[in-house]
Amino acid sequence: MLHGLSLDVRAGHIVVILGRNGMGKTTLIRSIAGLPHEGEIVFQDSSLIGKTPYAIAQSGVAIVPQGRRIFGFLSVRENLLLPTTSLAGHNLARKKPGGWDMQRALAEFPQLVDRLENWGNQLSGGEQQMPAIARALMANPPLILMDEPSEGLSPKLVQKVAEIMLRLRSEGHAILLVEQNLALAMAVADRIYVLSSGSFVFQGTPSELSGNPEILDGHLGVSLAAPH
Repeated sequence: MLHGLSLDVRAGHIVVILGRNGMGKTTLIRSIAGLPHEGEIVFQDSSLIGKTPYAIAQSGVAIVPQGRRIFGFLSVRENLLLPTTSLAGHNLARKKPGGWDMQRALAEFPQLVDRLENWGNQLSGGEQQMPAIARALMANPPLILMDEPSEGLSPKLVQKVAEIMLRLRSEGHAILLVEQNLALAMAVADRIYVLSSGSFVFQGTPSELSGNPEILDGHLGVSLAAPH
């Protein structure tokens, strides 16, 4: 359960939510994406309260869910193209020059080129995370929700995810990132919130968090006062 949370995710910024398992991070992401909840969520001056998850997605909010959740009965190609269909309410007005399309997605994740015709359930866990991320980006959304995108990835792919997020930020996208990987969070965040038992116990910049051993140790299990 969440208690009195308030945060602001602006265009061209990456906001990171950190916390141990079971503290409410995924609940927060799901609430924004359309699960029933109390309170107020405003996106581009419009309330999301009462909107269905698909209507929220059509308004310009994309999600990279925890556990990948690509469609196993669709090919990788079909998974990637889902956000571009009329069924998904694809908004061509959001596609800008240099935006995300199949060509750019495959350039970022070249491992998928030879897997396009494979079923989603034929991919390994790490391979599934690549189309899960690329699928969200294909919608060219103003706001991207990422729920532990580095989970199960090799260090090389974690670095790739970080590079993509930083490019998205430079292009004006807003990102709300839930992560367990502290190094990744500190590398990309403009602002960090630490969630414990449904409430924020810290909010500040990465440098402010690195100098707060009480939060690092007590709520994140990190013993170093200044992680690098």
